[in-house]
Amino acid sequence: MTDLKQNYAGVFDGRLGFGRKPAVIVVDFINAYTTESAPLYAPDVVTAVGETVELLAAARSAGVLVIYTQVMYMPNGVDGGLFVQKVPLLRGMVEGEPLAEIVPELPPAASDVIIKKQYASAFFGTSLAAMLTARSVDTLIITGCSTSGCVRATAVDAMQYGFRPIVPRECVGDRHAAPHEANLFDIDSKYGDVVTKQTVLDYFGSLD
Repeated sequence: MTDLKQNYAGVFDGRLGFGRKPAVIVVDFINAYTTESAPLYAPDVVTAVGETVELLAAARSAGVLVIYTQVMYMPNGVDGGLFVQKVPLLRGMVEGEPLAEIVPELPPAASDVIIKKQYASAFFGTSLAAMLTARSVDTLIITGCSTSGCVRATAVDAMQYGFRPIVPRECVGDRHAAPHEANLFDIDSKYGDVVTKQTVLDYFGSLD
């Protein structure tokens, strides 16, 4: 890791920092990742869900918009394109499937937004970018799972759409530590800032 950081030093170590107006996105924290009997179960995601409880409470207290995403398909994944061909078990993520529901530990509030998506990025094929722009949001706090999949894709697209991607490392999770850490390193190097949860909490506390 030391050699890797030295290799990136001065090339991929810039910082974006926080902007003036944030929103929080909760990417695919659904029962499929937290139910032990489910194929997608990931213990580290369970831990990340627990860490995110405090962050969402602080966001709402500061008047910060909270957005959830769910992967959701029509029956048999007919709207899932090549994604469901690559990952066939996603075809089971349909309306009424308990594993597709948002985890009970993080219940959406009446003021929150829920976006249904069919692909990895929360931006692809959704109204997310337009909604954030209309609300003058410039910073997107990204929580959720998985780090190497939908979190990374959302972070990359956030930067490409002109939003500052901030990832609190305690509030994202993956199936294995190796892709989790590799993708946090890559996000922090090239696309956004990976910070501690406390850093985000302090930022919320500083908002007017």
